[in-house]
Amino acid sequence: MGCFFSRRRKPAQGGQQQLQGAGQDAAASEQKAPQYSWDLRAKIDPKDYTFSGLKNETVGRLPGKVAGQQFVIQDCEDCKIYIFDHSATITIDDCVNCQIFLGPIKGSVFFRDCKDCKCVVACQQFRTRDCRKLEVFLCCATQPIIESSTGMKFGCFQYYYPELALQFKDAGLSIFNNTWSNIHDFTPVSGENNWGLLPETAVVQDYVPLPSSEELKVVRVSTDATKSIIPITRGQRQKNSDESCLAVFFAGDYTTANARKLIDEMTSKGFQLVQTKEVLMKAEDAHRVFQQSALEFIPLLEKGPVIALEFNGDGAVEQCQSTINEIFSGTKVFVSESKASASQDVDNFYNFADVQMGM
Repeated sequence: MGCFFSRRRKPAQGGQQQLQGAGQDAAASEQKAPQYSWDLRAKIDPKDYTFSGLKNETVGRLPGKVAGQQFVIQDCEDCKIYIFDHSATITIDDCVNCQIFLGPIKGSVFFRDCKDCKCVVACQQFRTRDCRKLEVFLCCATQPIIESSTGMKFGCFQYYYPELALQFKDAGLSIFNNTWSNIHDFTPVSGENNWGLLPETAVVQDYVPLPSSEELKVVRVSTDATKSIIPITRGQRQKNSDESCLAVFFAGDYTTANARKLIDEMTSKGFQLVQTKEVLMKAEDAHRVFQQSALEFIPLLEKGPVIALEFNGDGAVEQCQSTINEIFSGTKVFVSESKASASQDVDNFYNFADVQMGM
């Protein structure tokens, strides 16, 4: 053990240089602060994720510019606003006479104190409060909610640009889960209806036109219903026929493509797509929904969620069976056996799906 008063040993030849070198290394180490993973993240400027106090302007964000961040739109008037990217949440406050497109939103979109706005929106949750005369082409995974709002009109989301499909995946949204017409009014007024549906003939571009600015025109947008990322459904509109048919595809490499193909085939023959759903099922669910056919399909449930489609129209069951046998002969698909059983098939599946998704 050394003594405080011990005599310091004389450094060996060259030792002074070694001490100097060590001192420089230590100084360098002190100057180089430790780096942590959060230090390497890009710095977020809130101004890049806000449109505020604008009037008579066309503004937007291109694909990749929001990248899952939160966004705020407030105090805008007579503006055209386009968010061509996925986001975490979006709030829209005190906007008047604006036309707005919002790409897939992982969480909620909340309109507050807005009036006379026309919108195209895709989200997990949709809510309005103290709004008046909003017209919305909507894709919403859960039940849309309005509160203290009047003159609200809703239609089915229909929109396309090349990056949109991947943005839906990045936002964790399924293109088959859309409850756009199943509106819950928190503050109903006796004898009045605070909301309704847009005309079936409504054209998105008449409500929210394509962007006119040079910056945003680079996004290759189409509002053609046949190109829409989201299948166009009738929702809660009155059905044209008392015959519906349920078709269910099971998880695999081409499930989405197969479902889209069947939709194209059936709608091209005049049948209407009423509703769609993508949801996980368990063995007990299969027994409840598929009943006698359950054992045939239970092994397929472990691969992932199923995609269900309801078609409506006279002869829907026969045509759906014929199309599936012709085009999907090597693929296991549940399809209603008869007109008599089809109605119960539809009720069984969508009652289960609504419970599963907390509707």
